[in-house]
Amino acid sequence: MKIVRNYFYTVGYNILILLTPLITVPYISRVLGPTGVGINASTNSVITYFLLFGTVGITIYGNREIAFSRDNRAKRSQNFWEIELLQFSTICLAYLGFLLFLFWENQFKLYFFYQSFYIIAGAFDISWYFMGLEDFKKTVLRNTLVKLLSLVAIFTLVKTRADVGVYILILSGSQVLGNLTLWPYLRQSVDWPRWRQLRPWRHLRPSVALFIPQIATTVYLALNKTMLWQLDSVTASGFYDYSDKLVKLVLALVTATGTVMLPHIANLFMKNQLEKVKQYLYASFDFVSCIAMPMAFGIAAIATTLAPWFFGKQFAAVNTILMIEAPVIVLIGLSNVLGQQFLLPTKRTKAYTISVTFGAIVNMICNVPLILVWGVQGAMTATLISECCVTGYQLYVTRHELNLRPLLGSFMKYLGAGIIMFIVVYNLNLNMRIGVLSLMTQMTIGGLIYAGLLLILQPQIFTTVKTLKNR
Repeated sequence: MKIVRNYFYTVGYNILILLTPLITVPYISRVLGPTGVGINASTNSVITYFLLFGTVGITIYGNREIAFSRDNRAKRSQNFWEIELLQFSTICLAYLGFLLFLFWENQFKLYFFYQSFYIIAGAFDISWYFMGLEDFKKTVLRNTLVKLLSLVAIFTLVKTRADVGVYILILSGSQVLGNLTLWPYLRQSVDWPRWRQLRPWRHLRPSVALFIPQIATTVYLALNKTMLWQLDSVTASGFYDYSDKLVKLVLALVTATGTVMLPHIANLFMKNQLEKVKQYLYASFDFVSCIAMPMAFGIAAIATTLAPWFFGKQFAAVNTILMIEAPVIVLIGLSNVLGQQFLLPTKRTKAYTISVTFGAIVNMICNVPLILVWGVQGAMTATLISECCVTGYQLYVTRHELNLRPLLGSFMKYLGAGIIMFIVVYNLNLNMRIGVLSLMTQMTIGGLIYAGLLLILQPQIFTTVKTLKNR
């Protein structure tokens, strides 16, 4: 039951991170317009690189190391302070690098400065510590208030197209405040450090090993928007960003299992309970397949009317992009299970690194010609191709350790149910009027069709839910 509870806490945490910009999307897209949205997306994509180099893989590494040592308070405390000191040092170096970049930047200098608060927030991000302890409740509850305050600030202070900077500052500033709110909880969990005994730099090499795949992963998150800005337009970058935001919100429900299961499986691996590791993995793979399939087909089915209704008529082009990106929900969900829930917690970092690096290289190779020919649709197609490569490679490298039959046993049943649901909902979407009621009706009908087909097909999910509920 603890795993299920932590899953829902993590879903809340992931959705919360995305909720502030997404709830305001209908308002912001109309107030700031495609250009203002594009400025935010483009400048944020560049800041992501500095934040990435500042954290050097510490988020995943810290999560795993705390999971390894969580039963020993003294060792856990030492690990926390050493990893946090390392993170603070590397973030400082990253911010110095950003200041050098800012010196040469002319077009969006002030916007970049406002975005830089995301880098500062990285120095105080200790969510990895609580995730390593499998204590997800604190990160959710403490950030909820901050996000709600930022929502109020956006609707109160962002009024015209000239308020792009205000919007960016609210989002980045709330990230700093949210990270700081977790620190008071350390008094109950971490001992005061003996500074002379701390050796923070011993964690640099293993965290850098996880930094390489994070670089590759960032390609999917930021490089496409940067390349669209340079090869097409800042408006195209804004279209891509809004499509990606909506898909990432749905993905938060799917990839939450990876955040929850990584420390749990890491702890089991340290105790040499390998059979339990595999049992959890098979159950998680089945669960992710079951929930990812209707989400992907559902988004694709209603995209034609969802995009212009939700984002505004100026963002009507997002509908096609959403349909192209929708399968990514399934692909990232499955690679999250194989990578975050098996390869990383069992110290198969090299295989994980190769998989995401392979995907990043494919993404970069495909991006330039596809963007030049198809613009933003080409960038999204490149993302889809690269995610296919990542998932395919991870299935290949785990074929000897894992039995593919339990992994893929019910996959075709979920796929079939998803396709039938898509056909019905897509036709409804084309023939019904745009509005909240029609979209809710379509989603309800789609959900009932999918659930009904699962009851007929009887996939593994019914056994999986019982298994996870009893843990």
